[in-house]
Amino acid sequence: MRLFFLGANRQVTGSRYWLETATTRIMIDHGMFQEREFLWRNWQECPITPDKVDVLLLTHAHFDHVGRLPKYVKEGFKGPVICTEPTVDLARIVLEDSARIQEEDAEYKRRRHEEEGRRGPYEEEALYDMNDVERTMKLMRGVEYGSPVEIGEGVTATFHEAGHILGSAALEINVHEDGRDTRIIFSGDLGQWDKPIIDDPELLTSADYVVMESTYGDREHSEFADIEGQLERVINETFERRGNVVIPTFAIERAQELMYHLGNLHNEKRIPNIPVFLDSPMAVSVTETFRRFRRYYDAEAWERLRNGHSPLEFPELRFTRSVADSKAINTFGKPCVILASSGMCTGGRIKHHLKANITRPESTIVFVGYQSRGTLGRQILGKPKEVRIHGRYWPVRAHIETIAGMSAHGDREDLMRWLSAMKPCPKHVFLTHGEEEASLSLSEHVSATLNCEVSVPHYRDSVILK
Repeated sequence: MRLFFLGANRQVTGSRYWLETATTRIMIDHGMFQEREFLWRNWQECPITPDKVDVLLLTHAHFDHVGRLPKYVKEGFKGPVICTEPTVDLARIVLEDSARIQEEDAEYKRRRHEEEGRRGPYEEEALYDMNDVERTMKLMRGVEYGSPVEIGEGVTATFHEAGHILGSAALEINVHEDGRDTRIIFSGDLGQWDKPIIDDPELLTSADYVVMESTYGDREHSEFADIEGQLERVINETFERRGNVVIPTFAIERAQELMYHLGNLHNEKRIPNIPVFLDSPMAVSVTETFRRFRRYYDAEAWERLRNGHSPLEFPELRFTRSVADSKAINTFGKPCVILASSGMCTGGRIKHHLKANITRPESTIVFVGYQSRGTLGRQILGKPKEVRIHGRYWPVRAHIETIAGMSAHGDREDLMRWLSAMKPCPKHVFLTHGEEEASLSLSEHVSATLNCEVSVPHYRDSVILK
């Protein structure tokens, strides 16, 4: 068997792996690169041509795991795409939103570059369109957690709860060849324990090889992070200044988790009756998917439902889908909370809300998740004097805050808890999906703590699994 590392290697985005067995050729994830210095990779053809892949497995529906899938279908991939049932629904939302934004951004850039008399570094066209997305969705097949699926002769795949977002999974691939069984586990993205709405990550007890994410491999979330207390302080302080709270929001899971906490604060009268705008058609659609797949909720969410309190509803919450409604928020004239995507400020409606608020000392920009190197969110988080948005520089006068403990990714302790459950230690652990410093730090920690072989692959590395 041979394993190729084709994305999210010594960086966070662009997850993609290729596993070749004696009988079956498997692609795991096909995500978009989002760090500015690696955007050019999105325009390259995949090193593994579509005819060399029998089946494609998805760990979950985040953009950096599924974002290039329609491009691969456009290039000729025709095999099945297997994932959990919620991931099928969420992938459609993510990919349709991506196609729409790409087409709008391409048109906007064409007009702007014509006015400025220049060309950009990339072609001013979308990587794929709605037709490519629709062809992709016809290939997708949803399965349940814990049920092995035969994907080739002597090869099965089983999806296990990863606790990251709705439907997220760690993949267990069992290969029987030459009279031997080999188990390879891809963690996907692992969540924290005791998060709202969804279940905790499932602990797997054995593996020969593990490909594990390392986003927060060099740090630990605050053990005593009071998420609602932090939100309460920021909202009340901003309300007193008569400003807006602008939260760049990941449409899947983070938006719903914020709604959960904000609903609690409103219901307990800990913040004013301040309107909360969910200004993301994608996040609104995702919320509807959450409601359809309530059977995936954890016990706490079900307890709230039984008590008549939906975890995703409260009176002050307002959904905005149309462009006109989105624009109206910035002329609302009263303090409000604005949740808008994208979560790393790389595109979408959040950029317009940033332009309207980042120069206002009354307002607060609040980050609630990881900001990859090279993204606009990472730049703002550094509190520079100015940032470039839509081709113009804007002075940064708004307050900049971070809410600790809200990450959908587990920290070093969570990752070690998950990995340590495997007895004996895997033959080899490959660390991916983390910036180089984080991955290398976790590598040293795993090696010293578990005394097993561990490495941090580079982009396009390959290994033989003996």
